[in-house]
Amino acid sequence: MNNVASSGRAPPRSRIFYGWFVVAAAFAITFVGFGSAYTFSAFVVSLQREFGASRGWVSLVFSLAGFLYFGVGIISGPLADRWGAKRLAIAGMLLVGLGLILAGRARTLIEVYAAYGLGIGLGVGCAYVPVLGAVQRWFIIRRGLASGLAVSGIGVGTLVMPPLATALIAGFGWRDAYLVLGILAAIVGVGAANLIEDDPRRRGLEPDGSAPPTALSSRPVQGLSVGEAIRTRRFLGLYAGCLAGSLGVFVPFVHLVPYAIDHKIEPATAVLLLGAIGVGSTIGRFFLGGVADRLGRDNFLTAMYAGMAASLAIWEMAGGFPALILFALAFGLFYGGWVAILPAIVADHFGARRVSGIIGVLYTSVAIGTLIGPSAAGFMFDVSHSYFVPIAASAIANAVAAVLTIMTAKSASPMAVVELR
Repeated sequence: MNNVASSGRAPPRSRIFYGWFVVAAAFAITFVGFGSAYTFSAFVVSLQREFGASRGWVSLVFSLAGFLYFGVGIISGPLADRWGAKRLAIAGMLLVGLGLILAGRARTLIEVYAAYGLGIGLGVGCAYVPVLGAVQRWFIIRRGLASGLAVSGIGVGTLVMPPLATALIAGFGWRDAYLVLGILAAIVGVGAANLIEDDPRRRGLEPDGSAPPTALSSRPVQGLSVGEAIRTRRFLGLYAGCLAGSLGVFVPFVHLVPYAIDHKIEPATAVLLLGAIGVGSTIGRFFLGGVADRLGRDNFLTAMYAGMAASLAIWEMAGGFPALILFALAFGLFYGGWVAILPAIVADHFGARRVSGIIGVLYTSVAIGTLIGPSAAGFMFDVSHSYFVPIAASAIANAVAAVLTIMTAKSASPMAVVELR
């Protein structure tokens, strides 16, 4: 791996295992990156009013950004394996800040597509997969917990950032709200990115910090190449499950607040539903990652898809704000667990040597689902003036993902096969 020091002494060891600083940096990056992205639901009504656009066309802004920030991982992951995650994360956070600022200056919806879609999409895409890959290399035994804590920034960001955006829109208008969010994302994101390191051996450490050597280790990091990994049955099953589930996973992030407003709930109250998703997601990421370490991460992934399907059924039947809060908390819990466990499962089955690149390829499935799901839900609403079909389709998609994951778990882990050779 490129970042391993070839000579010289390791940096002095801290009492706190440095892997946890990497986790904290990843938390901050996902907080401002995804937190900024998930403020979009708070801007939907303002953008419709400003540009006279339908809900489907406005929803496409988020879908394009989501497609990019998950799809770009196929490029940023391998680049991080070669150049290091820190450089990619710094560039990504600068792009996020710039994209938000330019979105606030847009004069047409097409300019919003370009600024928000490219800025958020490319920016989060440059940072997300590389920092997750870096976290995987610092942990083995506590990998599920570390991954959960790292991506819990998404949940906390979903809790904090949409209400902040709503307050900024109410106080300064949607354009200046984007300006403030852009400056915040750049400052916090770049500062956190400077803490990222790719390899514990640079500090004379082993993963988990449990058995630090006296000198820098020369043992190679184990794992399959990207090409070897993507040809396995295990990867194909993971990919198919992520693709199916992602068609429904991101529909609430765009449409839950407009749905509530359509049902006569005030915007300032409706946006609390995104905060509730954030609360549930944070709980899922903080606590369920450790549970998965003990109970088995593959079975845990199946449970997360099944849980999202069941919670979406609650949304389908919701008749008022209390039921919507219940849905948001439950959905957030299972969504948070899903996001937390995926990187750890990749490292489990394919090793850490090229983990960023493999995660990047896997997340193209999420990119496709994000591109199709929220925008298709918006266009379905434009035609039917109802969310019944989009919500039902989202629930079915996650049920299918659960079945595919069960089938995939029966195949042998590629890393287990390698270790037997």
